[in-house]
Amino acid sequence: MDKATLLAELERARLRTRDLITSLPAERLDVPYHPGVNPPLWEMGHAAFFHEVFVFNLLDGTPSYDPAMDDLWDSFHVDHRDRWSRELFPGREDTLAYFDTVYERVADRIRTRPLTDRELYLYRYAIFHQHMHIESLIWCRQTVGYPAPSGVAVSRPAPGEPVSGDAVIPAGRWLIGMPADSADYATSDFAFDNEKPRHEVTLESFAISRLPVSNRDFLEFVEDGGYRRPELWSFGGRQWLQSESDVALVHGCAEPMFAIPKHPLYWRWHEEQWQERIFDRWQPLNLDAPVIHVTYWEAEAWCHWAGRRLPTEQEWEVAALGNRPGEPFRRFPWSASGDALPTEAHADMDGRGMAQWPVWDFPAGDSPFGCRQMIGGVWEWTSSQFFPYDGFRIDMYPFMSTLQFGDHKVTRGGSCATSSTLIRGTYRQAYLPVRNDVYTGFRTCAR
Repeated sequence: MDKATLLAELERARLRTRDLITSLPAERLDVPYHPGVNPPLWEMGHAAFFHEVFVFNLLDGTPSYDPAMDDLWDSFHVDHRDRWSRELFPGREDTLAYFDTVYERVADRIRTRPLTDRELYLYRYAIFHQHMHIESLIWCRQTVGYPAPSGVAVSRPAPGEPVSGDAVIPAGRWLIGMPADSADYATSDFAFDNEKPRHEVTLESFAISRLPVSNRDFLEFVEDGGYRRPELWSFGGRQWLQSESDVALVHGCAEPMFAIPKHPLYWRWHEEQWQERIFDRWQPLNLDAPVIHVTYWEAEAWCHWAGRRLPTEQEWEVAALGNRPGEPFRRFPWSASGDALPTEAHADMDGRGMAQWPVWDFPAGDSPFGCRQMIGGVWEWTSSQFFPYDGFRIDMYPFMSTLQFGDHKVTRGGSCATSSTLIRGTYRQAYLPVRNDVYTGFRTCAR
């Protein structure tokens, strides 16, 4: 990667972050407390701080813009609730000034200093980290019911013809993950520590749905009383339902556990129709779009109801990429080489479609086995716990993965809010199974 391309990546991340902040009036930057989001200004300051740590502190040993703020911008030194303390943090204009100053310094360093592989890796690490926070800034707006960010598309050319059924994946040896030395490469082999090292697995033949589960599919479960049938829910699922029931009781609703909730998070039955809230607007439920904002437990219960199962993350990656030992390695499902970066023809990403296009759309993004929308749309739950691969080594950022190992579930594929510069088929995201505020959905396998 040359300097011009790197500077363009940096500027894209800067402008997108800035737009997500400045497009809101100042009073709306004080979002209500929610465990799944951060105040937008804190997100912006944290992203700039990350560049300071991984570029200026690590490479040059230079002090921060304001050393007194370092612990407050550091997510592992400031308690989540304390990020809402207005007296601790600068306001909008001062945070924007900090953010712009850091980015100007980073850009100037790229332009004027030699670009070694190590430096390029650290620059990209910080940029990719910022793209993670761009996604969280988008789901923050959904969580609190704010207007949609700029760039959301209201229309799209007619999608391809609908497909259905399962793709049958043959038994055999497959490659999973990225090379152990990816940290030494600053090109297309970039990977985070939890994607490494690349290894072989042996899988039996399995059948996996060509499409994600749609709202139409999930509505059948809802209308069949799926939330009221204990036999469909595992112990963990029943515990989650109980917690939802407890919350409802606090708010004055006395319904029993298996009556709450009756549907996914942002659905409602209103004026004799099912509706879904997309940012600040309620609209008729788009039956052909992927179901979204569902917990792992809801996905698991739907599978029990439908006689299906969730894929393991190894099955998911094989169905998406089909990488075999001795063959050219794919990072993406499409094209012969699988190395072409995502475009608007391949996937719903970059905060454009917000998972409102049909599950059979984006045929150009099909995997070698004909599975559709394995990149973009919705993060897809797998049955796998988030554990390190054998041979795992902590990367530059020691907290990238280690704090999530063990109690999180693996999701794959990226979502409608994921940046196209960040995602690849080996990327692993970890969410607690109770999360439904993020853009999670699922596809299933035959039992």
